[in-house]
Amino acid sequence: MAERIVEDGVATERATHTTVIERRSGGGAGMTLIGLAVLIAVVIGAFYLFNQNARENRKTDAVTSVAKDVGSAAKDVGDAAKDATK
Repeated sequence: MAERIVEDGVATERATHTTVIERRSGGGAGMTLIGLAVLIAVVIGAFYLFNQNARENRKTDAVTSVAKDVGSAAKDVGDAAKDATK
């Protein structure tokens, strides 16, 4: 594109330049990979938490079972003491 300027009967031409910068975003694949990584992290975290909860439940069940056994043994000792005093 050239622009023609006429001043006092003298014609001069001034060239104008237009620069077009196109920015292409290739973020589609990158965002997919980030989303996939976040999803995997959430699944691993949930799996860990569920397993930790299951372990805690097993510990609680074991302690409860032992406490019942101790309670039963204490009752037996108490019954034996009553029988001994008769």
